[in-house]
Parts: sequence; C-alpha cells; structure tokens
Amino acid sequence: MATTATASSEGAPADDINKASTRLFSLDALRGFDMFWIMGGEEIFHTLAKTTKSPFWEAIALQFTHPDWNGFHLYDLIFPLFLFMAGVSTPFSVGRELEKGKSRGQLTLRVIKRAAILVLLGIVYNNGLNIMPISQIRFASVLGRIGIAYMFANIIYLYSRERMQMVWFWVFIIGYWLLLKFTSAPGFPHGDLTMQGNFASYMDRLILPGKLYLGIHDPEGLFSTIPTISTGLLGILTGQLLKKTGLAQTRKVAIMAVTGVIFLIIAQIWNLDFPINKNLWTSSFVMQVGGLSLLLMALFYYVIDVLGYKKWAFFFRVIGMNSILIYISGHFIKWQYTTDGFFGWIGQLVGDPYNIVVMAVCFILVKWIFLYYLYQKKTFLRV
Repeated sequence: MATTATASSEGAPADDINKASTRLFSLDALRGFDMFWIMGGEEIFHTLAKTTKSPFWEAIALQFTHPDWNGFHLYDLIFPLFLFMAGVSTPFSVGRELEKGKSRGQLTLRVIKRAAILVLLGIVYNNGLNIMPISQIRFASVLGRIGIAYMFANIIYLYSRERMQMVWFWVFIIGYWLLLKFTSAPGFPHGDLTMQGNFASYMDRLILPGKLYLGIHDPEGLFSTIPTISTGLLGILTGQLLKKTGLAQTRKVAIMAVTGVIFLIIAQIWNLDFPINKNLWTSSFVMQVGGLSLLLMALFYYVIDVLGYKKWAFFFRVIGMNSILIYISGHFIKWQYTTDGFFGWIGQLVGDPYNIVVMAVCFILVKWIFLYYLYQKKTFLRV
C-alpha cells in the first residue's frame, strides 16, 4: 500500500480520456457519490426522520438501512456499486499496463498482492490491532470481499477475451443459483434459503476460521463471494465499453442504459425463484445492483464526460479520489470529537430538535475538508 499522486483526467476532452487517460472524471465522481453515504450522508436522513417524525422522511430513511434478509433497499447498492467501479477502472489501469508491455504474469502478481492487502486491511478494520484468539477474530470483511472478487475478475480479464468474460459472468451467477437451489445445510430441504438452512452460510460455518458476523452467518462470507466476481466482471465489461475509441459516446450511454433496464427486469423475474438478498449476494441481487450501477454510470458519464458538466461533481470527486482512506479513517481519527470541537457551537446555536441534523451535515463537512486538503496536496491512498 502506498500514498501517491495520480494523474487526473480533468480538463481533457472526453475522446482523449478514452484514448489515453488512466482515469475518468465521471468514475471518480460516481465513486465519491457512493462513498458520500458511507461517510455520513445517510445520517442526514436518519436525523431528519427522527426530528420531524414525518412519514416522508421516515420512508427515505428506511432506504438507508439494510433489510433483515430478503428484499432490497437503496443502501444495499453502496457496496456492490463500489465493486462495480473497481471493475470499470481495470481496463484503464491494468489494461494500460498491458499496452505498455507488462506481462500478464507480472500483472497477475500485482492483482494478487492488492487482494492480499485488502484482505489484511479488512481484518484490521474489523478487529483493530489487538492480539486476540483466532476464535474471536472476524476474518470476513467488506474490503476482503472486494479484494477477492477484484482478484478473480482481473485474472479472468487478463487471460480471456471480452466474449469469454461475458460467459464467465453468467457461469458464476447461474452456477451459484443452481448450487443453492439443489443443496442446503444438513437437516434442511434442498433449496432452503433461510439464514440457518442455506448452503452458503453452512459452508462458511465449516470453512471460515474465527467468528461470523451474525454467529451462524456472515454477510461477507467466503462462499457467497462467488457471485460477487460477476459484479466485478460487469464493471470490467463496462470499462472496456467506455474505453473503446470507435464507438460514439452517446452510443456507449445508450448501451449502458438499455442493458441496465434489461438487468432490472431480469432481477425482478429471477426474484420470484431466487429472492433478491444482499446477505447471500443472490444472482437476482447481482442483476438488481448491476442494473442500477449501469444506469448510474450512464448518467454520470453522460452528464460529466459527454456533456462536459464537471463543476457540480467536484464535491464528489474529492471524496472519490481517496475512497479507501475515508472508509478506514474512523480507526485513527475521532471524527465526532473533531466535529464537536470545530462546529459544536453551531449545534448549540440551532438548539433542539434540529441541532442533530445540522451536526450530521457538519460531520460530513469536516471529513470533506480533510479530503480536500489531501486533494490539493495531490496525496491519494492507493492499494
């Protein structure tokens, strides 16, 4: 892991971006939009709901929670959207290194190294640096899942053509569906998808060391990482589409948008047999979040890189350029203490009940100012 300055695509014509740049402005902006909710954006709506007791704000706040098991809320999109974008960046990063003459073997080792670092970071994020018995350590993590899925998706990218990558996308999610449909934990009927009875959670209980997040199940378990590879592959396929130079930009937007809608339709149909479920990362969930990710990517790419409206997205770009740093920062920065120190007087001035809403906004502002300082210094955390 290193802290480095990375070249920016800001200010370059969109066609030049597709030909030569290592970054898309729209990709950084969308990544920042995604991380905005992780760094505290969702709390604004939770505090509004708590303060106003309004059914409207309560309904919106509900979308920033996870369903207990089956079902889908918008908050479920944050993690897979980040993984999707990691895939989108692959043709612009790993692909560029291939074009420069790096061997597939060299790049495979780099991908594996990055995955290992993310797995280790995830373990530290979950457990801190405290020494504890293995039985008390949670090994599964968001960063670990991103690392493993990123690794397998990139290896497939390195050693197969685009058409074969599409085949692999379907192999993982159809195979996962059939596997869970015709298996179960011992003592449960085949196809049981409850937390206790599904085959994926059962396998995690068998093979994962340490503890699972929910005791008998871990939402970032090892077995349910299989379909997440398809989420990463979808991002890679999207990145290859965006990188193509012989295709009009509006055509790229149309392909992403239409594919996104088709994916959402398939998700609703598949949901009838294999419910949309983030905990199990079911195949219908892959299609649901894949469709939404494609629509968001199409929107951001069209507005920012095609039409050229970039200034409005600068706020999100600053976040997106240091997304992993802001994700893990809570382990070494006491953000609430810092917010109270700088802006506590504003909360006191506003008073009850809206002081908690104002402080939720200030909480994000403090983090953004920190990221903006790093942005100005061209300092970005890369893994």
